[in-house]
Amino acid sequence: MTAKAQFLKKLQEQKSRTGAEGSQADITEFRQRIGELQENMEAWLAGTGIGIESTAVSLIEYLIGGKVFNVSGILLRYENKTVAFTPVFLYGQGVTGCMEVTFCEGGKNTPACRLFMRSSESARWTWSPTGPGWTPRCEFNEDVFFDMMSRLLA
Repeated sequence: MTAKAQFLKKLQEQKSRTGAEGSQADITEFRQRIGELQENMEAWLAGTGIGIESTAVSLIEYLIGGKVFNVSGILLRYENKTVAFTPVFLYGQGVTGCMEVTFCEGGKNTPACRLFMRSSESARWTWSPTGPGWTPRCEFNEDVFFDMMSRLLA
C-alpha cells in the first residue's frame, strides 16, 4: 500500500471515529474526566492552603466540523502563583482530550506539560513535558502531580 493510500485510509478511519455520536460521547467523557481530575486534586490538596477553582473554556474542534463546546479548566492558586490546567483540544496528536499545564507568576506564563485524557497507549490520564523533542507519555498520578506542584514552592 502506498503512503498516500495509507494516509487516506487513516483519514477515513479518523472521520468515522469522530462522527457526531462519537464526538458527543468524547466531549461528555472529557467533561466528566476533567471533573474527576479536579476532585482528585481537591482531595490531594486538602489542608495545604492551595486554592482550586473551575474555569470556563470554549473549544472549537475542527476535526468535527468546527463544533464549539464548553468544558471546564482547573486553576490552582498559591500566594501570587497559579497553575492553570487548560483544555486545548479534543482530538489530535493521537490522543483524545488534551489539557495544557501552565505555571503563572508575576505575569510570566511558563508551559510545563500536557495532560492527555486517552491515547492508544492508555485509557488513563497521561502526560508529557512541553518543549522540543518527543518524550513518551507517562501515567499522570498523585506523585507526578506533587512533583509538578513543587514548582509552586520554588
